Amino acid sequence: MTATGTYSPKPGAAPLARMIAAQAVLETKMLLRNGEQLLLTVIIPTLLLVLFGTVDVVDLGEGEAVDFLAPGILALAVMSTAFTGQAIATGFERRYGVLKRLASSPLPRWGLMTAKTLSVLVTEVLQVLLVTVIALALGWSPQGGPLSVFLLLVLGTAAFSGLGLLMAGTLKAEATLAAANLVFLLLLVGGGVIVPLDKFPDAAQAMLGLLPISALSEGLRDVLQHGAGIPWGNLGILTVWAVAGLAAAGRFFRWE
Repeated sequence: MTATGTYSPKPGAAPLARMIAAQAVLETKMLLRNGEQLLLTVIIPTLLLVLFGTVDVVDLGEGEAVDFLAPGILALAVMSTAFTGQAIATGFERRYGVLKRLASSPLPRWGLMTAKTLSVLVTEVLQVLLVTVIALALGWSPQGGPLSVFLLLVLGTAAFSGLGLLMAGTLKAEATLAAANLVFLLLLVGGGVIVPLDKFPDAAQAMLGLLPISALSEGLRDVLQHGAGIPWGNLGILTVWAVAGLAAAGRFFRWE
């Protein structure tokens, strides 16, 4: 305060942590207010869990259907938010010049991506809680340790985020919209989410098992359904996808 009793201005950007937190809150609010995003990230996984968990549509092998389905639906929830939803939203932000304007703000570009990642993680926490509550109501009996589940979810998020940002930063918005939804449908069917991989031909099983959604769903299933320890093989596949996807996104992402 000056001698005259007035406050002296202190121009400058807010602390970096506060800027990232504010942007993360904004990103999360925008996602939760978007009806199409909610359909993709919340309603579709929930409906699939309830439908295939209560109606004998696909032969899921021995045991309760929900014990097989719940890990796959958790993997689908991660993919829908970190890959499909993020790719579409970021693609249209890039098209309308939102990213270009945000890139010229005091918030650095890596800070913006960090905020988007935090928004994805917050949404995934809500998804995991919702899927878990519904699965438990359907009679799910999860096994295994939380550390393995945590590692799988984090690496799965990193892998799908890298691929989603790569798609959003290189393709046009309309192409991203079509491609992201197509990939979502293909991986839903062929990624071990609701159809066991052993239902596919042997040659196809080997290839499908290398996909990030397969590594995530099968890894979660090994832990939560069969009580296995840390699934190093699945974690290795997810790590390769995460490193490759994030590196490619960082190299080829175009802000305009």
